[in-house]
Amino acid sequence: MPRRQKMTNHDNISDQKMIQQEFEALLEDYRQTPHRQKVELITSAFEFAKQAHSGIRRRSGEPYIMHPLAVARIVVREIGLGSTSICAALLHDVVEDTDYTVEDIETRFGPKIASIVDGLTKISGGVFGQQASLQAENFRKLLLTMSEDVRVVLIKIADRLHNMRTLQAQPLEKQYKIAGETQYIYAPLAHRLGLFPIKTELEDLSFKYEHPDTYQELQKKLEAIKGSQLEAFEQFAEPIREKLEMMGYEFTLQARIKSIYSIWKKMTAKHVLFEEVYNLLAVRIIFDAKLDMSEKDQCWMIYSALTEMYKPHPERIRDWISTPKANGYEALHVTVMGKDGQWVEVQIRTRRMHEIAEKGLAAHWKYKTGMAMEDETELDKWLRTIRDLLQNPSPNAVDFLSTFKLNLFAEEVFVFTPQGDIKTLPQNATVLDFAYLLHSELGDHCIGAKVNHKLQPLSYQLKGGDQVEVLTSHTQHPTMQWLDWAVTAKAQDRVKKYLRKQGVLSELFVEQQMAESDQPKEKNKQKSIILTDDNINILYKLEPCCHPIPGDDVLGYRDEQQHIHIHKVDCPEAARLKTHRGKSLLSATWDTTGAHTYPQAIHLEGIDKVGLVIQVLYTISENYHVNISEIEFKAKDGIFSGTLVLHVHGINEVNNIFRELNKIKEIKSFSRV
Repeated sequence: MPRRQKMTNHDNISDQKMIQQEFEALLEDYRQTPHRQKVELITSAFEFAKQAHSGIRRRSGEPYIMHPLAVARIVVREIGLGSTSICAALLHDVVEDTDYTVEDIETRFGPKIASIVDGLTKISGGVFGQQASLQAENFRKLLLTMSEDVRVVLIKIADRLHNMRTLQAQPLEKQYKIAGETQYIYAPLAHRLGLFPIKTELEDLSFKYEHPDTYQELQKKLEAIKGSQLEAFEQFAEPIREKLEMMGYEFTLQARIKSIYSIWKKMTAKHVLFEEVYNLLAVRIIFDAKLDMSEKDQCWMIYSALTEMYKPHPERIRDWISTPKANGYEALHVTVMGKDGQWVEVQIRTRRMHEIAEKGLAAHWKYKTGMAMEDETELDKWLRTIRDLLQNPSPNAVDFLSTFKLNLFAEEVFVFTPQGDIKTLPQNATVLDFAYLLHSELGDHCIGAKVNHKLQPLSYQLKGGDQVEVLTSHTQHPTMQWLDWAVTAKAQDRVKKYLRKQGVLSELFVEQQMAESDQPKEKNKQKSIILTDDNINILYKLEPCCHPIPGDDVLGYRDEQQHIHIHKVDCPEAARLKTHRGKSLLSATWDTTGAHTYPQAIHLEGIDKVGLVIQVLYTISENYHVNISEIEFKAKDGIFSGTLVLHVHGINEVNNIFRELNKIKEIKSFSRV
């Protein structure tokens, strides 16, 4: 990200003091770790980086060396890596931004640190560069370096986290681009590597810059109830403490309140208000496992003790101990009802499981020491699939990115082979994905499967616990339709390779490269626009894919013909533009007088009763004098659903209407369409 400016005068005393204090804090973080102490090596890397970046400031105004220092602190304190990674973090921008070379780094600090710095330099400037194909190619390089030394991508995530923490120094259109690619790639990647606190913070920070008003509103509401939530935690936790002490355990109880982004996701997915989001509070039981029995047995013993005190929700038990997640996560989750009638999620973990949940790969390797070679974890398998995918990469880099992205976002389902072996697949994976998971040839010739002894087609979506027997025919071969059924990166990649070989996909790829290739040749300096009554849908088109209305968080996109399109910030098309065409984005704000109205569809669901439609129409048209151009209501077995197209002046009017509709007790949910 652009950040450098020359100092008008040489470093002053306060700068030097600030830099030294931050370095001392880094060393203190390092001393708290169990790593073999190499303070002299780290000091040497710091002095080298400080000298290399001397006289340069970030856009925020602070000396540039403060950024590598902050990244190094994240690497050691929040990820748990050692001296090699700390040195690489301190040096990560030296080759890109100064006259020093990788060879200079190798001469001074050895081949391993130089190799990591080289990997970080190759993927510099964020995952996405100037052109879409180059953006995806950079991401492919990131994966390639990750398959060789995963510390490269861990440091890159730390780099992105600090850039997000200091994003306020960037102009608005840059904030959109950086927040967009963070949400699109970095947060899922952190999740996949088991860095849950970092993943959560990246999501929250992305949300903060994409929806600043909503973020602040939810933050205030969360702060207002935090005290009562923590009080509820103390009451809920007291009997658990007594029981665990009786059982002879050393333990920690933690209260975890949902993040702002996860609350917003729940509100939008379930179409509920903040006050209707339950499970805001989660409780973690972190205990030191006893040596005379298995960790799994002890977790279930604590579960049994817990459910003697509190009634469990029968459909909210998650056993990530018997079958850990693909990123190495292990825990036993259960949702129980507290004495106040509120549902509370409880996560039961050993100390080892907790460290892996917090620090991902670094802790995963620490505890893997001494394991037999055949003890391959789900995380090992996932990293192996990356290497497999990279051995024969798609010639189209954009295609490679979209294919790989599928696996980052997916939660897992566990299915069984006829022999009883467990296989992990992303949610919504199909019979076709399962066949390709077992073997590429099996996938190429798959005609269907017996799922739980019942014949199912290639497109059948597998569910957790399914037992699957793949059926094949030597006359069967992939077709274009298979791309609609393949969910996993491996299946998509294999099908496309076959179709490309047959010449079926060549025209498609040429066309895709033309949607995604260069930026407009005419460069326009305008980076911010104001939407007014006079220019909306004349100079700037409100896109029908998301129907933005005044008050929505929006952004502009300038196409090759210099036309400007307005999207809601969280529109799926906007997400694609933020990652592939970041240079063409413009910040956009509303300045409308309320003289014009805009169509907005709303959807209602609830309990049917005589006269309900009349009550809804009266509430909207009489109380708010809003014109309704379309009405469709359906009722079945006492439940109704309805869609109305209103002509409103902006988002405030929609929110007021929703508040009024919320007073009608039969209406259970409402949302913008």
